[in-house]
Amino acid sequence: MAEHFDLCVIGSGPAGEKGAAQAAYFGKSVCLVERAPKPGGAAVNTGTIPSKTLRETALYLSGLRQRGLYGVDYRVKSDITIGDFMHRERAVVESSWQLIDQNLERHRITKVQGAAQFADPRTLDVTRFQQPVRRITADVFLVATGSRPSHPREIPFDGRIVVDSDDVLTLPAIPNRLVVIGGGVIGCEYAGIFGALGVRVTLVNSRERLLMQLDTDLSDALRNEMTRRLGVQVILDAAVTDVQVAGELATVTLGDGRQLAADCVLYCAGREGNADGLHLEKAGVKTNARGFITVDAQYRTSAAHIFAAGDIVGFPALASTAMEQARVAMCHAFDLRYKTAMSTILPYGVWTVPEIATVGLGEDEARAKGIPVETGKASFRNNPRGQIIGDTEGFVKLVFRSDDQRLIGASVIGEGACELVHIPAAVLQFNGTLDYFIQSVFNYPTLSDAFKYAAYDGLQRLQKRVSKAMEARSRSNTAPRGTPVTPPPGRA
Repeated sequence: MAEHFDLCVIGSGPAGEKGAAQAAYFGKSVCLVERAPKPGGAAVNTGTIPSKTLRETALYLSGLRQRGLYGVDYRVKSDITIGDFMHRERAVVESSWQLIDQNLERHRITKVQGAAQFADPRTLDVTRFQQPVRRITADVFLVATGSRPSHPREIPFDGRIVVDSDDVLTLPAIPNRLVVIGGGVIGCEYAGIFGALGVRVTLVNSRERLLMQLDTDLSDALRNEMTRRLGVQVILDAAVTDVQVAGELATVTLGDGRQLAADCVLYCAGREGNADGLHLEKAGVKTNARGFITVDAQYRTSAAHIFAAGDIVGFPALASTAMEQARVAMCHAFDLRYKTAMSTILPYGVWTVPEIATVGLGEDEARAKGIPVETGKASFRNNPRGQIIGDTEGFVKLVFRSDDQRLIGASVIGEGACELVHIPAAVLQFNGTLDYFIQSVFNYPTLSDAFKYAAYDGLQRLQKRVSKAMEARSRSNTAPRGTPVTPPPGRA
């Protein structure tokens, strides 16, 4: 006998949990199926939460934030074990499990553990070891099964010496030498984590710079800081042609013939959707070659009553966007008229060492689109809070239209970047201009105050440009057009 619900959700990661809660909040009967023994998906168990917790652990154990500030030369303790390193990560993950369970219980969501597969477009069979098949039917389905690391055939993964971003959480010991293959978000984050612990890290990237989605100055600043502060060797524009394991040692061969020896190789170049085993073809749901589900603007799949959200739909594959995608999907599924579209303003954070965060368009992207832009920057070196905490290499950058000073993007690199970015994100959300930063009062001393001086810097750059244009027209006896920009006040 099948159990029937208004909604059946597959997967308890950020998208699954929030989608289920959204529908339940509006009185729908909801069932959530999760094959793992604990909730949270990759975000809680192998990805977002663990990696960010490990980053904080590495910074704490290494004393990296305090080095040189108090006349003491902090270094990583020589006797740190993998247990020391993972202790806080395990505690945070367990707390996250409890929070998710409490949220599901509060919304009276029925939880079912087991592997789900479609028997037909409206029927799901859930199997569990030595348990009878549990059949569930629903009016609406939400697929939120996430993604996993890609495993190219030529890479000899063994979970011990050659590992992916999931395996790295179960390493038997902290390696002495680590080669990271991939200069994307995951590769750069783990290179920073292990570099902070004093591991000799070599990062190999096939592209000409790290994190290609960032402006060049941010990418370059990250590389310089990773090299200077952490001792990470960064090899760019290099192809990996072979990875071999002999005994307890791995050897990575590059396209130019160079060979890198390491105790551990972390391969993190690409992910694929967790669609296999769901029998989506029986439900009429289409996927692409990498296992990602195709959806429309409402997160509806090729089957009208089945929705998908989170990493399983591909880019941008962020926990923050996954939650909102699922909420929007459920509002459309049940015609709730509560949240009908995703915000176009999506803050993007990278928990490298140092942190990086962006929102809106970068300078490179804006210029490539032909948008008339100017930028303003302010360094933490000139910021009292930056001096207090010892972050003198970080900076904030504002990108704005040169015709009306409307903000179109912002970036931050340095301590607290992933928190600070929400200030310009709010300005973007309400279509604001540089005037917000000029007119606002920021607590002192704070890193946030750097936004004001970035705005001043942008106006000064704009004034210089206008002045040069006026001088050129004057020399050519052409009357200037437009209204000159009023010079901003100096530093108070």
